[in-house]
Amino acid sequence: MSDQTVKIDTSRHISLVLIEPDIPQNTGNIARLCYATGCELVLVRPFGFRLTDAALQRAGMDYWKNLEPVIIDDTDEFLAWAKGRRVFYLSAHGSVNYAAIEYQPGDVLVFGSESSGLPPALLAAGKAANSLITLPMIEPARCINVSSSAAAAVYEALRQINHWSSSTGKEGPGAPSA
Repeated sequence: MSDQTVKIDTSRHISLVLIEPDIPQNTGNIARLCYATGCELVLVRPFGFRLTDAALQRAGMDYWKNLEPVIIDDTDEFLAWAKGRRVFYLSAHGSVNYAAIEYQPGDVLVFGSESSGLPPALLAAGKAANSLITLPMIEPARCINVSSSAAAAVYEALRQINHWSSSTGKEGPGAPSA
């Protein structure tokens, strides 16, 4: 599914960070998302898989050869890398709606591992900086898939940064009528 008439200014990119990812298919899907949107992919160790894992490669399709992910050894090194950047931590424990943020080029979106979420130190950093954000969900839901969360957050940030309107000027199902 693609609308290549809507342009993404890749010089105004954002960074998408996965902290200790443990499901290769999700990481592969997010790598594909980063490639398709011009986002920088940052992976923070430890990983629950090898970067040569077949499931990771299959989910990322042939885009892996075009990506140059930043590989960071641990959360301390990540915090040093992130110093001076606007960082938003996505978590089901967040209190700020992800769509309420006014995103800017250079922003960093951080996602925790599938099995345990963000480490306590990063949750605390997000709370302290008032940058712990969340996607709305119905009450009994605990969380949604990390690759789904990443796609929602990335496209909202890019919608704002690239000044996409909700009206594309195209006719078709759902288009406003005159």
